[in-house]
Amino acid sequence: MVLPIGDDNRDRKTFPFVNYLLIGLNIFAFIYWQHWGQNIRLTYSYATVPGEILSGHDIITKASVQLDPLTGRQMILPGLGPTPIPIFFTLFTAMFMHGGIGHIAGNMLFLFIFGDNVEDAMGHGRFLVFYLLCGMLAGLSHVVATYILGQNLLIPSLGASGAISAVLAAYMILFPGKRVYLWIFFFIIPVPAFVVVGLWFAFQLVDGLGMLGGQQAGDVAYAAHIGGFVFGLLLTRMFAGRRQARNAYSRR
Repeated sequence: MVLPIGDDNRDRKTFPFVNYLLIGLNIFAFIYWQHWGQNIRLTYSYATVPGEILSGHDIITKASVQLDPLTGRQMILPGLGPTPIPIFFTLFTAMFMHGGIGHIAGNMLFLFIFGDNVEDAMGHGRFLVFYLLCGMLAGLSHVVATYILGQNLLIPSLGASGAISAVLAAYMILFPGKRVYLWIFFFIIPVPAFVVVGLWFAFQLVDGLGMLGGQQAGDVAYAAHIGGFVFGLLLTRMFAGRRQARNAYSRR
């Protein structure tokens, strides 16, 4: 097992209250809004459905039986319920919902480790805008990939993974040499951030190749991960550049 468990925060200068707020909102939505992920009807109503985004209209369907591509077993999928908000706003609400305890635990661990330093570098307000903007752009990346690859446009997607992928990209750019502590079986090893994040992104690319040819790569929206990471790379300097320059000047 390889798992990041922390990083070196000795150079952090501000309290990351926005990052902690985002973590709290995700946990609150999962526990109280989604009822620990058991409120499927609500989840399907507020998740991002590619077909709805592409058409601009709410789509309501009946429950259906589909074959799980991994296990070969039949599974019952609830139908899409009415969405009580504008369709495009689901790109926002989907960022704060998760499919299960493992899903939200993994996402919040990565956000807890990497988000505080990115917030410190960008500033509280800029970090919040960066996180939300990249998260929605990641959702759009999944919508576009689903259409181009000929996948099912009616399968909802949800989770903070796209926004957190952008945070990882920003962390790699802003702190390439910062030590990230990995738990590898029975050892804890410090590894440079660019190695940890670079390997993570490489795995996203490799696993995402399973979507080619119109086949679903399990139940993971890899296009959102990749899209969030790419937009994070493109937008990091815009959100952090000026603040870093001011900080560097003040230390002279």
